[in-house]
Amino acid sequence: MPELIDDPARTGSQAPTTKIPGRWRQLSLLGGTLLVDNTEAGLVTGLFPVIRQALGLSLGALGLLTAAGKLVGVISAPLWVWAAQRWSRKSVLVVSTGLWGVWGIAAGFSQNFTQLLLFTTVLAAGYAAAAPLVTELVGDLFDSPSRGRAVGMLYGVIALGSSLLGPLFGQLAGVDNGWRWGLWGMGAFNVLFGLVLWATMRDPGRGAAEPQLADLEGARSARVTWPQVVALLRIRSFLILLISRLLSGHLLVGSFAVVYLVDVYGYSTQKATVILMPYGIGFFTGTLLGGAVADWAARRSPRHGLPAALQAAQVAFAVLAFLGTQFSYTVIGAYALFFGLMGVAQGVNPGVNRPMVMAVIPPELRAPAFTLYVSVFEAIAWAVFGLGAGYLGEVVGLRATFLYVLVVLMLVNALFLTLMYRTYAPDVERAQRELDRRRAQALS
Repeated sequence: MPELIDDPARTGSQAPTTKIPGRWRQLSLLGGTLLVDNTEAGLVTGLFPVIRQALGLSLGALGLLTAAGKLVGVISAPLWVWAAQRWSRKSVLVVSTGLWGVWGIAAGFSQNFTQLLLFTTVLAAGYAAAAPLVTELVGDLFDSPSRGRAVGMLYGVIALGSSLLGPLFGQLAGVDNGWRWGLWGMGAFNVLFGLVLWATMRDPGRGAAEPQLADLEGARSARVTWPQVVALLRIRSFLILLISRLLSGHLLVGSFAVVYLVDVYGYSTQKATVILMPYGIGFFTGTLLGGAVADWAARRSPRHGLPAALQAAQVAFAVLAFLGTQFSYTVIGAYALFFGLMGVAQGVNPGVNRPMVMAVIPPELRAPAFTLYVSVFEAIAWAVFGLGAGYLGEVVGLRATFLYVLVVLMLVNALFLTLMYRTYAPDVERAQRELDRRRAQALS
């Protein structure tokens, strides 16, 4: 049960504020879940130059691997979310993001591209459950005033861990069959982490952090129907955020940054992976900054603060990407600096856009909403950028590809987000009225 903190200013049908016991400890556990998943998924992209050499692949193969892994989530993520509704979020996370690591071990035994594609795609099908379920759980652990900070911390820990592990795993490029050992080791570790998750995770329950519903468990167990899920697309702010994901060109950096430095500027794989550390540290800094900015902006201007912060992050990334990818520098330190700053700009996004989704969506519909947001629309964007970059990289070169996707498209995205200034505040008010209605009905 959440801890209820009485507020004498609230009377009648109004509820006390909430604080979930042990919420930061649970957040660290959820962060670990995403970290081990992302690290294993990033092994293939980070070590692709040596995998390409070992299996005789083309640059387009990286695009296909990335696209397949993301597109399979479009199908599997809704199934995992349905299973979590049918059984429990904890059991689904233990299986899909923990024990599912056996497929990573299998991928390490791949002898050709077909086997590698098959095993990594099945692996991604399981990991697709993590993003919507973990994000939904964060919304149930933290109330609205603290969600930006919590989401920023969650994604910041993931980025920081990845920044430290990325260069470490990059050194496997100098080891015979090092990429195989990386997949075997991370797969085994993921299975062990699944057991830790099973032993220590505590689900607070849907809607536990909403002041109107915290002490009304019966009012928090609303049944989700397909018409309700379809109705999500009628929430204007959510629809704008979905389309914005399709325009989020910065998603390309995670898959192609190392290959970019290898192919365009001639660095070795071991040296190119060095930029993953400043990029990850920058992302970590950005998530902390984004969480703080989100909470500050929401207090400063409840109507327009968050849309403005999100829009500014897109413009900043486009400018930094232009400076960091379209000019030749004599030392890799210059690229490390700009990729670190790009990481800061990109890292601002989760601490702003995730709380925005939570603010306009009812608690029981957040998992389906984040399935659409992350596992469907973001996955489609990843797939399109991955396949498109693999193709365009071979036709016009990766430098031109990065210009179109990381600079031009991101400026288009920033312009598109201007629509949020008209829709966000009314959608938040509508969501709050619905929660107030549920509380009044439960107490009547």
